[in-house]
Amino acid sequence: MNNLLKELELKDKKALVLGAGKSGIASAKFLAQRGAVVALHDKKQIAEWTEEARSLKNENVGLIDGQIPSWLLDQIDLVVISPGVPTGTIPARYVDRKDGEVIGEVELAYRFLKGRIVGITGSNGKTTTTTLIGEILKNAGIETQVGGNIGTPLISLAETSTDKTWTVCELSSFQLETIRDFRPNVAVALNVTPNHLDRYDLFSDYAAAKHRLFMNQTADDTAILNADDEITANWADGLKAKTTVFSVKKELDEGLFLRGRNLICRTSGEEKILTTRDEIFLRGLHNVENVLASFAAGLACGASPDSMRETVKNFKGVEHRIEFITEIEGVKFYNDSKATSVDATQKALEALAEEDGKVILILGGRGKNAPYAPLADLIKENVRKLVLIGEDAGNIENQLKDLAEIVRAESVPDAVLKGFQAAEKNDSVLLAPACASFDMFKGFEERGIVFKKAVYSFKGRLDRSEAETQSA
Repeated sequence: MNNLLKELELKDKKALVLGAGKSGIASAKFLAQRGAVVALHDKKQIAEWTEEARSLKNENVGLIDGQIPSWLLDQIDLVVISPGVPTGTIPARYVDRKDGEVIGEVELAYRFLKGRIVGITGSNGKTTTTTLIGEILKNAGIETQVGGNIGTPLISLAETSTDKTWTVCELSSFQLETIRDFRPNVAVALNVTPNHLDRYDLFSDYAAAKHRLFMNQTADDTAILNADDEITANWADGLKAKTTVFSVKKELDEGLFLRGRNLICRTSGEEKILTTRDEIFLRGLHNVENVLASFAAGLACGASPDSMRETVKNFKGVEHRIEFITEIEGVKFYNDSKATSVDATQKALEALAEEDGKVILILGGRGKNAPYAPLADLIKENVRKLVLIGEDAGNIENQLKDLAEIVRAESVPDAVLKGFQAAEKNDSVLLAPACASFDMFKGFEERGIVFKKAVYSFKGRLDRSEAETQSA
């Protein structure tokens, strides 16, 4: 089906977009520009929507809050669900039953994207890996654009795609729930660990959503899997695509792996050193996994090993992912606000275990019904004090008491102060909350920015105080 036919199919279609966030706004705008009759809905009152969402009324998009009237649902041909909206929501179920089409923003984008696609999913490491793959392809001279769950809605990239474009997209389980025909030419699964159990009844449901990334691939495509992850390692046998695996724990007969300090690619019995750990700026073994996965994707897309090695060497990471902020009187501060799951916090602690000194760990926010017990050993060995914030602080304290000294903080700036007060020289204060941020912030990005501002503000106060003391 060519692109023109797809556009004609949208004309005069009655479309309902659920969720007035980034994805919903982009979807509503895209549909309206192509002749669809569009309504954008969110449970929040319209007065609470962003200015960008409210401004869509000037682009012939109807705005609806609260409950959607049944007479409107009777007319709807197409529902586009934003990732944050559960697929079992009543409007989606109603339209689906009356033979309307119900898809997500990613599926909508797929029907208009030109070129080829790299899709990346996983409980942790998605953004770092997506960003790195994008840099690898661009630096290899390949026409590339990056979007999806990483911040730019995929639908926003449809217009700029060409037949030569590789679109590299980060994909969450929420986005993968609502795909139908979406088919990535290269699909990467980094890991699957307990997460979002506030949305899924069972861990297996969450894993199944991740697995949908591969469901439309063919023998012409490539699937890249983590051989060290219990869930993803078991997927290899059932896939139609060519499979490439990577490991940091064992040498592989075929695939990419870590041997000592070297990252190796072994194909048909021949080996090549891709890079070394000494050339990787990113901290932690989990980031070695991300680099191996990125190399595998780059090879599948036609990037040269030498070009990729240079890109990896110069890659400094992504904001809010074990991001070094500054050092104050011998105490280092790290921002890992993106650590919104227990597993992500575990990886951050493992990465900083290589440092001298102990960790002052800031935990808390809106919990996801996942147990905090997996952190126990790392806390006993590496954490000097726990500073707890947010809604789930009481639950965290109940689960982790007696493992380390615990103190509560009223806010992120208060946590910075208490973290510094608890630290000794060579210690690190780490924000890695193991929770979502929505109890206190609009998202993990805002939480990370507030943390960084609080650290710099605290440093400034100390510097001024020291200067005043010296001048007295």
